[in-house]
Amino acid sequence: MTGGRPPRGAGRPGGSGAGGARPGGDKAGDPGASPDRARPHPLRRYGQNHLVDRNVLRAVLAQAAVGPDDVVLEVGAADGLLTRPLLERARLVHAYEVDRRFVPRLEALAAEHEGLELHVGDALRAPLGDLVPPPTALVANLAYNIAIPLIVTSVSALPSVERWAVMVQRELADRLFAQPSTKPYSAVSILVQLHCELERVRPVPRNAFRPRPNVESCFLTFTRRARLSTGEWEVGDERLDAAGYARLEPLVRLAFTRRRKLLTNALSGAGPALAPSRERVREALRAVGAGEKARPEELSPAGWVRFARALGTLKDGG
Repeated sequence: MTGGRPPRGAGRPGGSGAGGARPGGDKAGDPGASPDRARPHPLRRYGQNHLVDRNVLRAVLAQAAVGPDDVVLEVGAADGLLTRPLLERARLVHAYEVDRRFVPRLEALAAEHEGLELHVGDALRAPLGDLVPPPTALVANLAYNIAIPLIVTSVSALPSVERWAVMVQRELADRLFAQPSTKPYSAVSILVQLHCELERVRPVPRNAFRPRPNVESCFLTFTRRARLSTGEWEVGDERLDAAGYARLEPLVRLAFTRRRKLLTNALSGAGPALAPSRERVREALRAVGAGEKARPEELSPAGWVRFARALGTLKDGG
């Protein structure tokens, strides 16, 4: 598949194609079956790597668990090899494609299926929140350069999305659901885990793609945390709501720009809305039992909620 801004570099998993045509075409009834015609060659500027292993494609579709009530957001439809089986499973598919070489094929597919809404252009620059009907699931094979901003944006700005099923670089998958005090743990880990819970990770070998990428990939599924009647959701033993997340996000991002520093040094002097003084940061750390020498990577997602509340960034109860 393709979608979003062109990634830097080459040979990365993600980009065009969630299924691939073998010489001679796909067999009828196979996931992603399409007419027997040559597909455009992969473009390095889009980070395109075609998934050609149809056993992996079948496993991806099963793990994605798209149902008849789902509205799917697919970023990078390419020539529709994943789009076709999604159309068989979902109520509607919003398909984005930035590579215009694939547009005629997708337009022909849209003419055959009223459940396909084709969007030509960069998904990262599109008003995804205006999609009608709103998507309930995101299913995509993401180029590395767009994966983080697209996932974080969809998590925070698309509350209708309840499920993610994405092919990403293994390094990124490790970061999304990393544990505190580990090397992959980062601001992205916290921002995603504040909203979502990991369901499953499936490694995908390099030889499943053409051209073969020089990094490992994996397919992972995760779901949004259940909402309470108050609009809040539980993060460990803490509760958070959308307004609280909006206040917490810049605090987390700021701290991880200096992740090797103590939180007292990383946050102090950042401004009245965040942390106006070292002493205030120290008091908040003591209040949550973290210790004055805690670093950003030592606090769990729930720990960040407690810390932000003690700091005054969040109100009590969310």
